[in-house]
Amino acid sequence: MHRIIQLLVWTLVPTLLPVVALAAEGADAQAVGTGLPYLGYGIGAGLAAGLAGLGCGIGQGLTAGNTTAGIARNPGASGVMNTPFILGMVLIESIAIYGLLIGILLWLKLPG
Repeated sequence: MHRIIQLLVWTLVPTLLPVVALAAEGADAQAVGTGLPYLGYGIGAGLAAGLAGLGCGIGQGLTAGNTTAGIARNPGASGVMNTPFILGMVLIESIAIYGLLIGILLWLKLPG
């Protein structure tokens, strides 16, 4: 239970700290160059690249592991399994590139 609370604190503090800083009286969002509408772009860029990389890493690991296990069980099938394996890896990697592209596009919308 202590670790869950610690995880929540270390996750919420860096996330909400910019909101608290911009909520201070006298802070001019235009002069600073940031604002609450831009907070979503930054969080979205990080989530797009991070979750795409995480999901693709898991997918590539499962694909490589299952292909290796299949070849270990039947070494004669390695020629038949090679093409679907490479095609699957390419398609998985393309999803990671899409996530990175979305993250870059959101990052470019940030001011300054």
